[in-house]
Amino acid sequence: MIEEAEKQPRQLQGTAIVSVEFEVFGQVQGVYFTKYCRDRCLELGLSGWVKNSKRGTILGKMQGEKRYVEQMISWLSKTGSPGCRIERCDLSNLEYLRRLEFRGFTIRF
Repeated sequence: MIEEAEKQPRQLQGTAIVSVEFEVFGQVQGVYFTKYCRDRCLELGLSGWVKNSKRGTILGKMQGEKRYVEQMISWLSKTGSPGCRIERCDLSNLEYLRRLEFRGFTIRF
């Protein structure tokens, strides 16, 4: 999922802390997507936030171990909440971090 890992030193691969922003398109509002997203991120030990956008999409930013962020990217792209229909998930601003910038995972309004 995160091809940039190939450009990182070997010792960072698999244990790197990454941050990525996401936007999920489709029928994703009105189906508790933000709640399920927050719960799944907390299960994976990720930090960040998620919210409904005025454009009818889901916006968010997540941070954590690369392998768990990749699992969440898969969930955002393919699974989502019950009753949703995901068209696509766009990712942006991938960064490798020394430490997390957020504590916990919240739903923003």
